[in-house]
Amino acid sequence: MSAVEQQPADASLSSNSSSSFEVVEADAANKYEAVVPHWFYCKVTDSRERWIPFSTQDSEKLEAAQKMRKDDEELVVPISGGRYDVHLKQRQCYAVYWEEEVSEVRRCTWFYKGEKDNKYVPYSESFSEELEEAYMIAVTLDEWKKKLESPNREIIILHNPKLMVHYHPVTVSDDWGSSSAEQGRPRTVKRGVENISVDIHSGEPEQIDHLVFVVHGIGPACDIRFRSIIQCVNDFRAVSLSMLQAHFRKAQEQQQIGRVEFLPVNWHSRLHSTGVDVDLERITLPSINRLRHFINDTILDVFFYNSATYCQTIVDTVASEMNRLYLLFLQRNPDYKGGVSIAGHSLGSLILFDLLTNQKASSEDEDGKEKSSQMGASRGADASGVKEILEKLELSEYSTVFEKEKMDRQALDTNHWAQTVAGNSEEHRTESESSAGPGSAGNPSSRRNCPYPDVSFGQVSANYPQLIYKPAIFFAFGSPIGMFLTVRGVKRIDPSYSLPTCKGFFNIFHPFDPVAYRIEPMIVPDVEFEPMLLPHHKGRKRMHLELKEGLTRMSMDLKNNLLGSLRVAWQSFTRAPLPAVEAASTESEAESQNCSDGQTEVKPNEPPAAAAAAKEEASPINVGMLNGGHRIDYVLQEKPIESFNEYLFALQGHLCYWESEDTVLLVLKEIYQTQGIMLDQPLQ
Repeated sequence: MSAVEQQPADASLSSNSSSSFEVVEADAANKYEAVVPHWFYCKVTDSRERWIPFSTQDSEKLEAAQKMRKDDEELVVPISGGRYDVHLKQRQCYAVYWEEEVSEVRRCTWFYKGEKDNKYVPYSESFSEELEEAYMIAVTLDEWKKKLESPNREIIILHNPKLMVHYHPVTVSDDWGSSSAEQGRPRTVKRGVENISVDIHSGEPEQIDHLVFVVHGIGPACDIRFRSIIQCVNDFRAVSLSMLQAHFRKAQEQQQIGRVEFLPVNWHSRLHSTGVDVDLERITLPSINRLRHFINDTILDVFFYNSATYCQTIVDTVASEMNRLYLLFLQRNPDYKGGVSIAGHSLGSLILFDLLTNQKASSEDEDGKEKSSQMGASRGADASGVKEILEKLELSEYSTVFEKEKMDRQALDTNHWAQTVAGNSEEHRTESESSAGPGSAGNPSSRRNCPYPDVSFGQVSANYPQLIYKPAIFFAFGSPIGMFLTVRGVKRIDPSYSLPTCKGFFNIFHPFDPVAYRIEPMIVPDVEFEPMLLPHHKGRKRMHLELKEGLTRMSMDLKNNLLGSLRVAWQSFTRAPLPAVEAASTESEAESQNCSDGQTEVKPNEPPAAAAAAKEEASPINVGMLNGGHRIDYVLQEKPIESFNEYLFALQGHLCYWESEDTVLLVLKEIYQTQGIMLDQPLQ
């Protein structure tokens, strides 16, 4: 075969190979891949719908349950850390721990966005299936520009995989009264959640290490955006998750920790559902209606709490709600073995403090064991003592009954009997008055003048219910506890006093918070010291605070140097001219100069404030046992913009705790410290 004959054969071979490559590429281009669905839920705010995606973890959980579910089967899937339940058959989401509007749930694959829409809106599930079927046919057969009609008679055109539009008809009426449909600006259509701009969180750790109940303050709104306690606690929980990832990364990688669960406790709605609002409405003046309504709904909560009738309603609601939430949480988490803490904001912290001061310590069992061991050694002496007391009371015929029932002096609490029999009734009356409860009789002035009155002195007369658990730590945010104790007549707190069932207490406040008051000066009134400064969550102090301290230190140094120079100049100017006097004055000046030099050589560049601070750090202050011997008052660092005007940011200072990373980090640090888990790097 000649070379001329071989050339067309080679050309035909190369053309066949190129066409085969084109077929492969076409097959690859026309290969259909099913869309990956993602689950969304709908929130209605001000009559506007807003579709929010579930986390990746929850969406995968819902999709797996949907594939396992039969046609008429109703499956309930817990999502969002167990705080919500999704009923798959109903396509509805219900809150578990609190009352909330039911949300619609949708399995989303196709989305559209109009000209005035900020976010993409998912199509209904049935119409999304039609769009997906049309898309599959277009990709497989490579036939585009398909037209579909939506249930609302709107047109969707699939031009190509990257360009799909939704034409929304605009109805226009002409002069004859008839209407003609015109096409307005098209909407953008997207397939799959990966092609739309939406923030999807990965999810929450399933392991729960600690449970915290959060009680709100006055009014239904808890922040400056007038959001409810549920929304604010959601923010607090979200910040805690980010702080765990940033400061407890090692413990998370080693699977030592999971997360902390925060649950809101709402008492305001229960209080105002008693009919008191109707009574207030009848006596409220019609002028400045909005202001008066705001006062009735918020400020009056303080007066309600100081009323015996409504105080009982408030404390019953808070205690019963926390007990209900605790039992429900254990029911949904049967393997939970962590602890419980409580947190209160503003008036809510005072409610919790009064509840905790009236709890009955359950350490009586341990004391009973010690008493029983001592009782076995001194049973004979106690029995003889009981007989003597009965003889003095002319009740000796009942001695056999006491012996049969094994009643001794400790069981009868006969110390007061002995004092009465011995004729010490006056001393007994004084002692009982000094140890009486808030509702007992006695001289209030004598109790008020007592150096360490009971912290429950002056409380509203109410039956404070008992909690079914022991809180590990009590956190107070922007708390007026110190002010209320002072108004009630409690000027000082016994350094040895601690809450009966709660050993930890932290009073956290913003420096410009007008409602917050300190606790430590009531325990140590004779020493002036600053509260503990909370470190910034990113470490070190804020720059404007460091600059302020540096300028203060520099001004103190300049002041000290200037005063020293003026002193030396004045001494040289007033020096006596006589030799003898000059010599004597020179010696005295030398001695005084040596003394002053000795004093300045200790720390020549340290201002008195820094010296005092160093002395305070060297000798830690004993603030009593209210927080187990540790500091109680913690102050946040104000932001740079807040330092320009304290009054302008006073209200914001009282409502800033829900999104404060520094506050959340302190809560997490103290909670995990009880479990022996520390921060990755200690903050300074």
